[in-house]
Order: sequence, then structure tokens, then C-alpha cells
Amino acid sequence: MTTPSEGPAPQRRPQQRKQVLLRLDPAVYEALARWAGDELRSANAQIEFLLRRALQEAGRLPGEAGPLPRRGRPPRSQ
Repeated sequence: MTTPSEGPAPQRRPQQRKQVLLRLDPAVYEALARWAGDELRSANAQIEFLLRRALQEAGRLPGEAGPLPRRGRPPRSQ
């Protein structure tokens, strides 16, 4: 129960995506970029996909982790 002085509960803002500087061996990056291209992903999306898969396999993916954001054009409305 809230009292009048407390007011309504604060609204949660959508969480912003974190930016991380990642240093990679150039040969590793090139292999990753080729793999990403084969799967029609950006190198950044491929890194996130692989990290999520590794976390899932290790049983460490947090339950509150949302799905991967959809990339590209939105579907056409009928």
C-alpha cells in the first residue's frame, strides 16, 4: 500500500545495450567477420550470438536476458 506522499511507483526505463571495447587478434576478427557474413550477421551480432550460446551451454545465461534484438527491416504489414 502506498501513502499519498510516496506517489506512484517509478516507471522502469528500457535497459540500454552496453557498449564494450573488445581487442581481438586481426586474424581472429577476420575469421569471425567471414563467419558472420556467411550467417548474414554483423560481426557485433555474431559475437553476441556466440557469447549467448556459450552462456546458455554453461548454464550461466541470466533469466532476465531478453532475446536477441531483430535486425534488418521490419516485416511488411499485410
